[in-house]
Formats: sequence, structure tokens, C-alpha cells
Amino acid sequence: MRLLKQFLAVAAVTFAGGQAVAAVSGNPWLTLVLGITTAVLAVLVYAWVVRRTERRAPTEVARAGAGGRLVRGALIGAAMFAAVILNIALLGGYHVHGLGSVTGAVGLVGFMAAAATTEELLFRGVLFRVIEERTGTWIALLLTGVVFGLMHLANPDATLWGATAIAIEAGFMLAACYAATRNLWVPIGLHFGWNFVAGGVFSAVVSGNGDSRGLLDATTSGPALLTGGAFGPEGSLYTVAAGLALTVVFLWLAHRRGHLVPRRRRAADPAATATVSR
Repeated sequence: MRLLKQFLAVAAVTFAGGQAVAAVSGNPWLTLVLGITTAVLAVLVYAWVVRRTERRAPTEVARAGAGGRLVRGALIGAAMFAAVILNIALLGGYHVHGLGSVTGAVGLVGFMAAAATTEELLFRGVLFRVIEERTGTWIALLLTGVVFGLMHLANPDATLWGATAIAIEAGFMLAACYAATRNLWVPIGLHFGWNFVAGGVFSAVVSGNGDSRGLLDATTSGPALLTGGAFGPEGSLYTVAAGLALTVVFLWLAHRRGHLVPRRRRAADPAATATVSR
């Protein structure tokens, strides 16, 4: 019941914000404002519903240190995707033709801020965190990663491989990031940095959602396993490898910091225990 209440509360803001952003998609400045507003409201609603349902302070979205953590996550996500594009370009799969659209990039800041924030609150803040309490870190990471990948099958140019890639490189990695940091700001920043650099800088297709108009006028060509095809570079084996590498790093940090939650053991049946003792 607690999971359902939290999920529905954040999902309501996600839906309303998504509708508002879609309604003004032709205006980059309104998209920027409404996207950031959606992100802020989603965090406030999440914090409120956690206080109401769990009777505790929502430390995972505490304001203290939030800015630094967001920036840290954004830099990791930006560096990760830039490295992927560089590798694709070195093999002739990414081509820059000139400068792109500044206003297009502005609109994508708002769109990606709303998407990154609401998805992290739903999938890592609610689903992963609550499931982890019952099943432990490893099972929660696997289950929520798969669900996160399957969600992307609803995108216009989605493929089964693309959804699988998202589950591995993003679903697993972002859950591991939360496990390592035990706050939502770093994964939100990482998610935003990855998505914005993909669409807002390199003008790449993001998760099968069609062409993006970013700061560079660029195209991709070549084998789908290299470029990701119509799904975009997130369907590239380079991105899967980069996501797996970061997943390993984050899980190592979580282990080192004692943040991994073991699988909960069922209490022994009292009757069986009594029989054995006799």
C-alpha cells in the first residue's frame, strides 16, 4: 500500500507535467519553464508523501548538498555519453555537419529535467527503494532494471534490443548509483546529464523518441549495433559497455560503504523449530 501511494502521487505529477510540456513543445522557453517546474513539484510531492506514509524525513532528497550532487551526477552522465559518441565517431558512425539549434537545446533542458527527475523518483525513489527493503539490493536492481527497460518499449521507434539495452545500461546503473550514494540527487543529475548531452548537444535520437535538435547538426550512420539505429546511441554496444562499467563501479562503492542490503530471511516456522529441537 505504501509503494502504491507513493507511486501514484509521483505518477500524477509526472502525467500532468508531461501533458503540459507536450502542449507547449513548440515553444522552447515555455518548455524550459514547465519542465523545471514539473521537476521541482515532483520532488516536493515525493518528499510530502514519504513523510505521510513512512513518518520520516525524506533524506534521499534533502536540500543540503543537493546542488553539488546534481552537478556531480550530471558530469558523470555527460562524460559517459560523450565517450560513447567519441567512440562511435572514431569508427565513422557519427558525423557533424555544423552548428545546430540553441533554442532547441534550451527546450531540451526543460524536457530532460522533467523526465530525469520524475523517472528517478518513480523507479529509484519508490520502486527500487521499497522493493530493496523486502528483497535486498541485488533482486531489486534486477527487477526494477527490467521494468525500466520494458517501459521504453512504448517509445515510437523502440525495439526489443533497445529496451534490453536500456535495462542494462540505465536501469541497472542508476539503481546501483542510488545504492552507492543513498540519495536521489546523483542519479537524477546523471540521468539528466546523459539525456541532455545526447539530445541537446549531440542531437542524437534519445531512446527511440525521434530526432533531436541540439547544439550540433549531426547524423549517425552505420551498423545498428554500433550506432543504435533508429533507437539512437543508447542501443549501441558502446553504451551498454559503458553502462555496465559504471554499474560495476557503483556496486563496488556500495559494497565498500556498506550500503548493500542483504536479502531478508524468512523467520523460521515456530512449530518446525520446536520439532527439530525435540
